[in-house]
Amino acid sequence: MINKQNLWFLTLFSLILVLSVYYITMPDNLLKNLNTENIDAQEVISIRESELLTALRVADEEEVLLAMEELQMILLDGSASAAEKSVAYDSLKELNLNKGKELGLEKKIMEVYSLKAFIKIKNDQIKIVIASKNHDKELANNIIRTVQESFKDRVFITVEFKQ
Repeated sequence: MINKQNLWFLTLFSLILVLSVYYITMPDNLLKNLNTENIDAQEVISIRESELLTALRVADEEEVLLAMEELQMILLDGSASAAEKSVAYDSLKELNLNKGKELGLEKKIMEVYSLKAFIKIKNDQIKIVIASKNHDKELANNIIRTVQESFKDRVFITVEFKQ
């Protein structure tokens, strides 16, 4: 059974996670306010690319927050059984762990390949969206290998290039 201290920790951890994702996406919004007269064509393309990734992140964040709210309602429900609460707690913990892995993998792709990416982990499937108009099979294979190195078990990884 989950006690109040664990529930508060879980709630605060979720809040910190949401705020950190907001902080990471904030610089992209600041780029929109720049004077377009001083921006060359390459920078304009990168702004469009980041808008796509920002939209994907916002949609994913809404989905995760909705799932977290549902799981927290189960944890707070007095009529829920201990087994239901345990499953809800494990699911909430997995959501938080996956979010951390996603951010870490996005950072790794940025460091290794200098590409902005959006990553979604769901069970043993990983979807990677790269903001680039270049569709390079060799690059996609290298990204898959880099991501697979972070997991002990075999996972199914898809890479999609979008602009």
